[in-house]
Amino acid sequence: MRSRFDEQLATLHNNLIEMGAMVEQAITKATRALLEQNVTLADEVRSGDNSIDEKEKEIESLCLKMLLIQHPVARDLRKISTALKMITDMERIGDQAADISEICVYLAGQQYIKELEHIQQMAKATIKMVTNSIDAYVKNNLSLAQEVIKYDDIVDNLYVEIKKDLIDLVHKDVQNGEQAFDLLQVAKYYERIGDHAVNIAKWVIFSISGHHK
Repeated sequence: MRSRFDEQLATLHNNLIEMGAMVEQAITKATRALLEQNVTLADEVRSGDNSIDEKEKEIESLCLKMLLIQHPVARDLRKISTALKMITDMERIGDQAADISEICVYLAGQQYIKELEHIQQMAKATIKMVTNSIDAYVKNNLSLAQEVIKYDDIVDNLYVEIKKDLIDLVHKDVQNGEQAFDLLQVAKYYERIGDHAVNIAKWVIFSISGHHK
């Protein structure tokens, strides 16, 4: 009975890694679409969001099957419950990447009012957070989950920096206002991705320690 459960747990881990790779790719593609003003790439992200939704349903089905058939207790139960929480945040990360891509389509052809280096930095930081939060779950790595939570300060600070730059640009020329709002919204989506990664990390800590903040 235990060996069967361990097999299902390994399948669960593999599916979570796959879903994690899908959302990481969505963030990466959305960022490239923004930087290159590539509408085709942006459309790929938006259409690919359905695949992320399907993967969420697949993992959810597996988790429920494990709960109903295996009747896990204690740490095993926390492990499955955490996976169910994680996929909700991961699916929302996919949604945020699709939202960024939608703005990319709108901004295509416009000359950007500022360099997007801080947005690039935000994207890299959020991908790192997502990857590490899932790795922490698979590897039962408490310190890695805690690192993800601390790393969120970097994303938040970049958001504040972008917001300040955009406000300054609007003060200099009110015509910058519309695009400034769109770019600020993009930055906000990255900031939310970071928040979802933090949520995942907190649930990982719960699965290991039994405590959730």
